[in-house]
Amino acid sequence: MTRRGLALAGAVVIAALLAFPLRETIHEAIVVPAAYLLWALGLLYRSLSQGIWWVILAVMVIWILARSLSPPLRPAGKILARARPVRGKVEDLAGWLNKSRDGIYFKWLVANRLGKLAYQILLQRGNGKPRSVFEPLTGPDWDPTTNLQNYLQSGLQRSFADFPNPRKFLASPAKTPLDLNVDEAVDFLELQIDHLHPR
Repeated sequence: MTRRGLALAGAVVIAALLAFPLRETIHEAIVVPAAYLLWALGLLYRSLSQGIWWVILAVMVIWILARSLSPPLRPAGKILARARPVRGKVEDLAGWLNKSRDGIYFKWLVANRLGKLAYQILLQRGNGKPRSVFEPLTGPDWDPTTNLQNYLQSGLQRSFADFPNPRKFLASPAKTPLDLNVDEAVDFLELQIDHLHPR
C-alpha cells in the first residue's frame, strides 16, 4: 500500500473512532446550524412571490451580460505600465549564473549552454560533417581537463534530473560534474574560438 493510501486509511480509522464520542458536539455545531439556515432560506423563498424572484433573476442576468460585453474602462490620465524589455541570451545566461548557487537546475542550464557552444565549435571544425550530439566532445587540438570534459558533456548530453541534489540539514550537497568553476569553461571555449577564427 502506498504512503497516501496508508494516510487515508489512518484518517478513516481516526474519524470512525471519534464519530461516536463526538456525535453530540457535531450535532450541535454543524447539523443544527445547517438545518436552521436551510429552514430560513426556505422561509424567505416562500415569503416572496414568484414574480419578484423572476425580476431578481432577470436583473442578475442583465448585469452579468453588461459586465461581460462592456469594454474595460480606464481612469482618465492613468499611465500604462511599460512592457518589460525582452531579455537576450546573454542576460539569460547572466541570470542563470547568479541563480546557480540556488540549486542544480541553474548549474545545469549554464553547463547546457556551454556544452552546446562546445558542440557548435567542433561541428564547425569538422567542415559541416554531420556529428551527433551524443558523441564525445573530441577533435583536433581539443584538450580540456578531465573535469572540464565531464562538465561540458554532462551539460550537453544529460539532464538536470540526472543529478539529484537533496539538501539535508547541516550537510553539504553532493558533488557533481556541474560544480566546475564556470570561468574555466569560458576561458577554454574562448581559446577554441580564437583557434577557429584566428585574428
